[in-house]
Amino acid sequence: MYYAPYVYPDFYDANRSMYHTDIIGRSSQATNQSVMDSLIYKVKEEAETIDFYNRLADAAPHSMHKQTILHILEDENRHLKQFTDLYIKLTGSDPEYTIEQIPFSTYREGVEKAYRIELEGCDVIRNHYLIPHLSLYRDFFLQTWHDEFSHVKRFEVLVSHGEDRAIMEDYGNDAFVVNIDEATKQNNTFRTAIWTGENLQVTLMSIGVGEDIGLEVHPDVDQFLRIEQGQGLVQMGNNRDQLDFQDRVYDDYAIMVPAGKWHNVTNTGNVPLKLYTIYAPPEHPFGTIHETKADAEAAEYE
Repeated sequence: MYYAPYVYPDFYDANRSMYHTDIIGRSSQATNQSVMDSLIYKVKEEAETIDFYNRLADAAPHSMHKQTILHILEDENRHLKQFTDLYIKLTGSDPEYTIEQIPFSTYREGVEKAYRIELEGCDVIRNHYLIPHLSLYRDFFLQTWHDEFSHVKRFEVLVSHGEDRAIMEDYGNDAFVVNIDEATKQNNTFRTAIWTGENLQVTLMSIGVGEDIGLEVHPDVDQFLRIEQGQGLVQMGNNRDQLDFQDRVYDDYAIMVPAGKWHNVTNTGNVPLKLYTIYAPPEHPFGTIHETKADAEAAEYE
């Protein structure tokens, strides 16, 4: 990670010295020392950021906030190992440093600080990418930059949504673990994709009282639905005008819809019907979010 100049002035001094070295032609030894100084600060900052994000995850108000931060933490732990390995490879010794805790008094303050750290971190990684003495490791720095930029977008979502709303986003093609019951009950959108892979897709749905998913058919997609809250009526059939299969569903019920089968689910209870559905293969575009049923219907005609 990266911190502003007033937090770690020596880090900036090291970088200024490093680039100034190239300009005035100082010795290779001085330049190498600047590179080593820069790397040790990067290792230190990664370690401090990991400590910070662990504490921030513990303070998260919703499981989806926490899952987002833990997902970012996986990248940061990998970055710390990679920077440490690079330092050892170039110096032959382990980096020595002492971390300082990054303070935050509220969860929101912490998220806003994390967003600024990631935003500034993109610039530092880009500068490392341009260091001549590290040209052999540019692929690593480029991948790290992509990770940092992804973190910026994730924390931007956390900041914009605030603490009172669970964060849903598509984690497709990444390893992902979630409390699906809690995530489903927290979801208030008509449809949100949380995992879109090559062969299946998981979406969360919330159907208002008296409303329905809408009569539909997926010619080449098998579908699994599981009710986590509420009750409803399931209808299925081989054509839209002959729904000869009907059954009631409640909490913990699962519904299997074969490809090519017309189907609909109607909320017959007095609370929103909360469910998640699995499509195999995926039915909706990566990152799909339909706040309302009207949004979903409009998307079909785009």
